[in-house]
Amino acid sequence: MPFISGISDEMVVADIFNWSPDAGRCISEWHEIVMRGKSPLSTAQREFIAAYVSALNACALCSGVHELIAERFGIPSGTMQEAFDSVEQSSVEDKLKPLLSYAKKLTESPAKMVLADATAVFDAGWDEQALHDAINVTCMFNFMNRIVMGHGGTEGDIEPHFGASADFLASSGYTAEGAP
Repeated sequence: MPFISGISDEMVVADIFNWSPDAGRCISEWHEIVMRGKSPLSTAQREFIAAYVSALNACALCSGVHELIAERFGIPSGTMQEAFDSVEQSSVEDKLKPLLSYAKKLTESPAKMVLADATAVFDAGWDEQALHDAINVTCMFNFMNRIVMGHGGTEGDIEPHFGASADFLASSGYTAEGAP
């Protein structure tokens, strides 16, 4: 149940953005650039990182929606739970595993990031742009998880919201009119 009136169980993020429309518009544009713009990371990979970071933060709304979006872009169902349990032992593509490990450390202990964390990403075959893009996704979803949870957007029965939001964002993107 949202903590602020005017935020519904069905349109949590859109309702939050409506409290500060100019900020909401900027955040939506930021999402479109980071999640759908040109990148060495596929849309599926970026959505998977978003879902993974959100799962680490226990943001059920964001992890649920973005896991479904990642699946709509080709990530096999069940992969998120495997990665959450153990990135290294999961069926996640080997090249993506160092990016997920980087995202996890950046989420859970950002002050402990070291060159070796970036080197592991580069050794997997990613370039600096890919790392930069993964950092942007990680930071964006740490921010969004706190926006959603701070407003009470993970309270109540939110699971019915997942499918419609995932369908909309997968097909229309983040800046389309009526984005959840």
